[in-house]
Amino acid sequence: MDGEIGNEEMHELVEAEDAHVIDIRSPAAFQRGHIPGSENVPLPSLVDTVERFEGADRVVTVCPKGKSSVQAARLIASYEGFDGRVESFEPGLSGWEGPIEDGGEAATDGAGDEGPDAPF
Repeated sequence: MDGEIGNEEMHELVEAEDAHVIDIRSPAAFQRGHIPGSENVPLPSLVDTVERFEGADRVVTVCPKGKSSVQAARLIASYEGFDGRVESFEPGLSGWEGPIEDGGEAATDGAGDEGPDAPF
């Protein structure tokens, strides 16, 4: 792993489309909102799909608080076929100071996601 980056550098990468931004949250969380241009590769499936980053020059991992993304970055960096630069987004999605893209529905902060109706 090559370290962690903050908001300023992440903005530059997103604008330039200069890295694979990998959001390791669940598909449902990703659909609710994510950094524009990022792709969803849930952490549990990363082990089985890490070879997809072979040949990538730069990868940045993203999670909710910036902790699990460090583990994901280390996993990618340890892959024998990967020789690019891999970093973790230090503040996590909760600290992202930029636009949020949603999966077609309005992005919320959990508001309106009340679960199923009560049976009575």
